[in-house]
Amino acid sequence: MKLGEKYVNCDEKKAAYPQKFASEAKIFQRIHRGDRIFLHTGCSEPQYFVKALTEYLKKHPKAFFDAEVFHVWTLGVAPYADSRFSTNFRHNSFFIGEPTRKAVNTGLVDYTPIFLSNTPGVFYSGLVPLDVALIQCSSPDKHGYLSLGVSIDIVKAAIESDSLVIAQLNAWVPRIHGDGFIHIEDIDYVIPFDEPILEYDPTPINDVLHAEN
Repeated sequence: MKLGEKYVNCDEKKAAYPQKFASEAKIFQRIHRGDRIFLHTGCSEPQYFVKALTEYLKKHPKAFFDAEVFHVWTLGVAPYADSRFSTNFRHNSFFIGEPTRKAVNTGLVDYTPIFLSNTPGVFYSGLVPLDVALIQCSSPDKHGYLSLGVSIDIVKAAIESDSLVIAQLNAWVPRIHGDGFIHIEDIDYVIPFDEPILEYDPTPINDVLHAEN
């Protein structure tokens, strides 16, 4: 099976839902000062989307300020933790990944320790209100359903608690069975962009880890 063969051509959905396939500039204009933004976790991080958003901020540095980015596990790009964007973003991590570890240690970003199992509850209850979810999905099937792929964890709670859901449609995202689907009607905006998803590369065992065991 070739890449994207099992999915409906996005052009068909674009014809059915033209308002969801807006320009990146128009979509990013929906992010406002002080918004709380959830970013899809781990291997499902929408890499192109994150890079495109930071490129947009380079051209429009006053587009928004003080947005708080919530992320559980960062494997890939994390420009929101870079000092260059400190007035635009404040990263609040529920788990410290390698790309953000230095920023956490220097106080550039925040770390909120929490059990992963408790995280959906803080979204549903409004204890941590969310305004925007940036997620990555498979291309839609013939019924309009998209898979959230390999990193479901807390993303269902995030998108069900958000007022604005923006998805990168990526034909590289595998269709995983279970409670990990979202219908295109429940997504506000989509940006189709195909790219290999992130892979977790375990840290080699070193002397410190041997000593701990």
